[in-house]
Amino acid sequence: MTTAELARILRATDLFGSVPAEDLEAAAAASRLRVFRRGQVVCTAGDPGETVIVVVSGRLRVVVRSADGGELTLTVIQPGGVFGELAAVDGGPRSADAETLEESSLLLIPREMVQDICARVPAAAMALARSVAAILRRLTENASDLVFLDLPRRVAKVLLSQPRDEDGVIRLKMSQEQLAHQAAGTRQSVNAVLRGFEKRGWIEAHDRLMTVKQPAALARFAGN
Repeated sequence: MTTAELARILRATDLFGSVPAEDLEAAAAASRLRVFRRGQVVCTAGDPGETVIVVVSGRLRVVVRSADGGELTLTVIQPGGVFGELAAVDGGPRSADAETLEESSLLLIPREMVQDICARVPAAAMALARSVAAILRRLTENASDLVFLDLPRRVAKVLLSQPRDEDGVIRLKMSQEQLAHQAAGTRQSVNAVLRGFEKRGWIEAHDRLMTVKQPAALARFAGN
């Protein structure tokens, strides 16, 4: 991609949307566009947080792992989303692993470039602060769900959090194992929950494709 094309990608993000054109072009020129295959590890917890990553295409899963191999998916970043804001703020290492759920194009922006722009552009600094605040709110909500919600309600919330297609319908684009990692359950227990939802007519499964048929009913069940 050309520098101008990369600058347009940056302009479409919440973090860089208000940055002056010359700064966008400088950031684009200093960035690297890389393609990762499905399931490839982008970074692991403890790695130096040297870049802020923009998901150009594909999806990026952010996950924490225990010493015995347990996994908890913190979030899935869709195209246009950003990963690595914490490192841009404090200069620290990665706090979680990140891996691709499908073939993905990622734009890697040097952390120093982001910090320089935020130091000179107040709107960019505010956008970075809002992004970090959103991360904190999401993690607080996730922690609350783990303590106060049972597995079926956590699964319902994960289903409702998925992006909608152009027709407004939620179609699950993750495996049951990935869903289990995000809902903090086992694959077997999540499968049982999904069968219960299907019997109630809330979801429909067909050829590994799951569609939410009654989002309002799921939302009431989840307590939203």
